[in-house]
Amino acid sequence: MSQREATVAGARPMRIHAGFEIVYDCSVAVPMLLTLSVHPSRRDDLETPDWLRTAPLVPVRQYLDGYGNICSRIHAPAGRLTLSSDFIVRDDGRIDDYAPEAVQHPVEDLPDEVILFLLGSRYCETDRLSAAAWALFGSTLPGWARVQAITDYVHHHIAFSHADARPDKTAYDAWTEGLGVCRDYAHLAVALCRCMNIPARYCTGYLGDIGVPVAGIMDFSAWFEVYLGGAWRTFDARNNMPRMARVLIARGRDAVDVAIANTFGPAELVGFTVTSVEAPPS
Repeated sequence: MSQREATVAGARPMRIHAGFEIVYDCSVAVPMLLTLSVHPSRRDDLETPDWLRTAPLVPVRQYLDGYGNICSRIHAPAGRLTLSSDFIVRDDGRIDDYAPEAVQHPVEDLPDEVILFLLGSRYCETDRLSAAAWALFGSTLPGWARVQAITDYVHHHIAFSHADARPDKTAYDAWTEGLGVCRDYAHLAVALCRCMNIPARYCTGYLGDIGVPVAGIMDFSAWFEVYLGGAWRTFDARNNMPRMARVLIARGRDAVDVAIANTFGPAELVGFTVTSVEAPPS
């Protein structure tokens, strides 16, 4: 039995304690659009509610966006605003699925709702990366093997560096600079997959160091999904290994669609902590 098969066979249900505290200083009242709630696909796993708390207390209005993510709208008053959530979510303890037989679909056979994820987007410039993608991966086997080759390449091409993170960095920037954080790994992998006619979408959520050595300060994580064999499959260019305990928040074309906060006015981020750890059995 392989290590992967043993891990899957030995999967055990677990409870994950997750949440965040994000603090802004607003010089004036500022409308905000937030994507911080657990994705609808995981709502039934919540053991305690993931309510978005605000201090001071302000009304929160939620809606589902075009990608099926839960978005929250608030009007932050001038002064200090603290956003927080603290909850328990159940997880089956399984690592990411492995499906090497998953085939790559011809573009003409893709479902209409999937075609969008072949197109270039704000942070994933397929036009600037297409020639490089075909030169690098044109000889790889289509399907799972090709996506894994792209994931391997991105994992080794980018050196992880918090100091080199910036909000305007694109997939092309990450490729030329060779430095970045998890969102840059995801953006580059998504862009290269799309260049190779593999639908790919960007994901954000909680991924604590559960089942692996603890590394660094906890943050929200970014990974990606590709459409192979009639289903969306999870890949992670930053970690490049099957992981457990992912708690999805949102999916979209790239980070534009799943930004944790869009602030429509001056708001200085002054505090940011994220938690995702295994909780004791109930």
